[in-house]
Amino acid sequence: MILAFRLWKGFTIEKKTIFCKLKKLRHFVKKNELATFLKLTTIIIDKEMKNNQKHKLEEQIDQETAPTQEHVEQETQKEELSDIEQCQGELAEMKDKYLRQVAEFDNFRKRNAKERLELIQTAGKEVIMELLEVLDDMDRAVAQMEISNDLEQIKSGTILVFNKFRKTLENKGLKTMETLNHEFDVEYHEAITEIPAPSEAMQGKVMDELQKGYFLNDKIIRHAKVVVGK
Repeated sequence: MILAFRLWKGFTIEKKTIFCKLKKLRHFVKKNELATFLKLTTIIIDKEMKNNQKHKLEEQIDQETAPTQEHVEQETQKEELSDIEQCQGELAEMKDKYLRQVAEFDNFRKRNAKERLELIQTAGKEVIMELLEVLDDMDRAVAQMEISNDLEQIKSGTILVFNKFRKTLENKGLKTMETLNHEFDVEYHEAITEIPAPSEAMQGKVMDELQKGYFLNDKIIRHAKVVVGK
């Protein structure tokens, strides 16, 4: 009885509950087996208590984990929102750069078109400036013709002006095309008519030149108009 009382006093509420359930079995236990019965009862109670403590611990862990998971989800949502805001910021920055580049390219295109138009309009400025000197000589020659009757002087002056004019054009890359007595070539010549050749050697060759052909920097700018022997 003393041992049973001490065991009962040391039990917790959970142990007492379990012990009350087992108490009903003591009527079926013999007196000489009472100690063994109490020992087994204690083992069973300890085992049940461990299971109860395990369940309570799991419940406590679940309760502690639930807010943590919720916190993790909130943090994840915040990170996702932060990533979205960052992407939106980068997109806005790239859009701004794109618009700036488009505007710069449009300004460049307009400026280039304007410069090209000005270049086309003033492309012959340098040539014209040099030809103005020849024009001045022509004006002086005409003025001299009006006050002089010396044909030789007028002739020599006219030839000088003409040679200066030709030299100015040659300095700019102009070159006269040689055609007389050359084989007719459709790449260089434009046949106006054909006439009988005076000899067999002149057949298919240029016999006369009606209009000179010219090269500018070795590129044809005007075909020669010629008469071809047949």
